[in-house]
Amino acid sequence: MKVSFIGLGRMGQVMAGRLLDAGHELMVYNRSPDKAVELARRGAKVAKSLAEASHQGAPVLTMLADDRALNAVTTESGGLIDSLPRQGIHVAMGTHQMDTIQALANAHAAAGQILIAAPVLGRPAVAQAGKLGIIAAGPEQAIQTVQPLFDAIGRRTFAAGTTPSSASLLKLCNNLVLACAIEAMGEAFSLVGKAGVATSSFRDVLTDGLFQCLAYESYSRAIVEGTWDEVNLTATLALKDLRNVLAVAETLKVPLPSANVCRDRLLGAAAQGDAERDWSVMALEQARASGLDRR
Repeated sequence: MKVSFIGLGRMGQVMAGRLLDAGHELMVYNRSPDKAVELARRGAKVAKSLAEASHQGAPVLTMLADDRALNAVTTESGGLIDSLPRQGIHVAMGTHQMDTIQALANAHAAAGQILIAAPVLGRPAVAQAGKLGIIAAGPEQAIQTVQPLFDAIGRRTFAAGTTPSSASLLKLCNNLVLACAIEAMGEAFSLVGKAGVATSSFRDVLTDGLFQCLAYESYSRAIVEGTWDEVNLTATLALKDLRNVLAVAETLKVPLPSANVCRDRLLGAAAQGDAERDWSVMALEQARASGLDRR
């Protein structure tokens, strides 16, 4: 089927490539045209504007880093609100604040258009294998229409209801739990390391016993080996997600003490100049606080 894809960061390029591999007729757009070169070589058409990417009557998928970028692509003059036809479908696949998604859903509805929020679960390597989880919320018929696209990108689509902002909340809470896991591992590895015990031995205990899953395996490796520069999610973007989930929690009067700890750890990492390193750098900040030299 025809599909347009907007936002060719690292994850976006991999996801768009999966659509090409599945045989979909792909048009791409990115404000930095050089990021579309490889996809064009593989057969994608490159749009010169958001309007061109929106006018082919196909679903438009966006994978954008933050709310500012999403609003620029959708609500500014010449963006998706102006360009999508009536009943056109926009699938927002980035991690965005609930209020932003709700406002965007309202704006699309006022223009006779449809918004699906479909943030993804997984790293670029997971996307490359077509194994992402996709949390989808929006009108059921619209989700059925774009399901072949989800099938090309992910291993499973998790239904989150008909209100798009529900998908945003589930993704933010998923990231909260993962941040807490990184923080807990950082604390434990610092204790083990300061006691003079091999952190690699503790990693084996952790990942082949208590927690046999990809998240613990990959992030414990980052902590033991110090691979903070193999970036999957920057500390800056993780901090953005935690602030968003804390804002929702404050509105609903739900205390999240662990989220506050993780936010402060990320703030500390940013203060040390590590804002653009992988968010597993939370463990490096814990190591520093423990008097361990992990340069």
